[in-house]
Amino acid sequence: MTDYRIGIDVGGTNTDAVVMDGDDNLLAKTKTPTTEDITSGILSALDVVLDDSGVSEDELDYVMLGTTHATNAITERRGLNEVGVIRIGAPATQSIRPLLEWPDDLAEAIGNNVAILDGGHEFDGRLLNDLNEEQVRAQIREFADVDAFAVTSVFSPVRDDHETRVAELIREEVGDDVPISVSNEIGSVGLLERENATALNAALTSVASEAANAFVEAMDERGIDANLYFGQNDGTLMSVDYAIRYPIFTVASGPSNSVRGAAYLSAVENGIIVDVGGTTTDVGAVTEGFPRESSVAVEIGEVKTNFRMPDIIAIGIGGGSIVSTDDGVTVGPQSVGYKLTEEARCFGGETLTATDLEVAAGTIDIGSETPDVDAEIVEAAREYVRERVEREVDRMKTSAEPVPVVIVGGGSILVPDDIAGASEVHKPDHYEVANAVGVAIAQVSGEVDRIYSLDEMDREEAIQHAKDEATDNALAAGADADSVDIVDVEEVPLSYLPGNAVRIKVKAAGALDH
Repeated sequence: MTDYRIGIDVGGTNTDAVVMDGDDNLLAKTKTPTTEDITSGILSALDVVLDDSGVSEDELDYVMLGTTHATNAITERRGLNEVGVIRIGAPATQSIRPLLEWPDDLAEAIGNNVAILDGGHEFDGRLLNDLNEEQVRAQIREFADVDAFAVTSVFSPVRDDHETRVAELIREEVGDDVPISVSNEIGSVGLLERENATALNAALTSVASEAANAFVEAMDERGIDANLYFGQNDGTLMSVDYAIRYPIFTVASGPSNSVRGAAYLSAVENGIIVDVGGTTTDVGAVTEGFPRESSVAVEIGEVKTNFRMPDIIAIGIGGGSIVSTDDGVTVGPQSVGYKLTEEARCFGGETLTATDLEVAAGTIDIGSETPDVDAEIVEAAREYVRERVEREVDRMKTSAEPVPVVIVGGGSILVPDDIAGASEVHKPDHYEVANAVGVAIAQVSGEVDRIYSLDEMDREEAIQHAKDEATDNALAAGADADSVDIVDVEEVPLSYLPGNAVRIKVKAAGALDH
């Protein structure tokens, strides 16, 4: 079976790539420095693995990319769209305006254009207020110069009529070229967090379009005519068109890919994953082979959101972390990042990094020289790293019982093989490219998170409705219809709401559609 595919993961420090065959055997791997324009780093990684594997460009069936384009754009406030943020929920929701809790510079970067208009529904789908179409049209005309629209209506995950109608009115007023993000397709129940996620998604569509075009052009430049996919937050894949519509779903694809790759390489289906990169260490949990989803609002660029995100704790320790001896011995959070090969002492630079300590201790042999570092500093820094990692592993556990821990990533030499709270510690083969493996083996998924009133339908009907919708979402993202399975169903009775309400979350996943 051929089915050759390439997985590429772009990190802040390194771009990793692997070639795998249809039986999931790894044929070639590489780790190259991430470049400022990202694309040239992808191309050089691609060239290395194709060369090493002996697989030609026309034999490739799939290329999968996990990218940090969207995350970087939010962090750096760069390349974001000007967004018209429309909330349908007056007069009930006028006490807190949209974007109120956003950092000022981020709100300004997307234009700070907000409006609260009549409309919306109750939790059980009853009308809260009528939609005033003339008012909506007037507001759209006022926002005529924006690059994208974000539309959020009260309880739209229950009933999305008003969001759908406002999107139609936007199309009528400004045409088909302006991207529209509607909140019922992005976030779950919780108005402000869902609105935030929708506004961020709308702000990122141009960045996503540029990244997708660069990805497509890079493949064309190498004569690769393969199916292209992007990695998303839950460790699964989505088609390029889907990624352009929902770029917010790519922001945590890196850590998710690492969790999936680590679980696959170590054959640990349930446990804790520690991914040590050049700048940060991500600690996550794997449940039945997929990243555990965060159950609380997740902050992106200091903005609270509530769409699907992996439960990840990031700490500022990595291979490029700067070691300080000013106030005791500490490692990170400052890092030399992708300049490790210029600034670290083992490469002739002036900065003492975590990598230098391991070279000095003789555990790794890289660089042009062995730094002269006091043995006590090496020991104290290693202890500092151990304590930080053990603390975060403990925070990720759901019980006091020891659990398997898998350590991956290019900087995993920093983490010792014996960790308190671990039943066993794995450092599997190919650990340094686990994130690229994760995106190469990924499936395609769809998800739904809705409130149903069991006064209107019975429990079985509600669950089946959610399953059907999750399956449709997986097919829209590029899954093969015959292979889609329901992988997770979560049901939470909402006793604080009248009308016998229940929240149902369903996830469906399947193989890539040929």
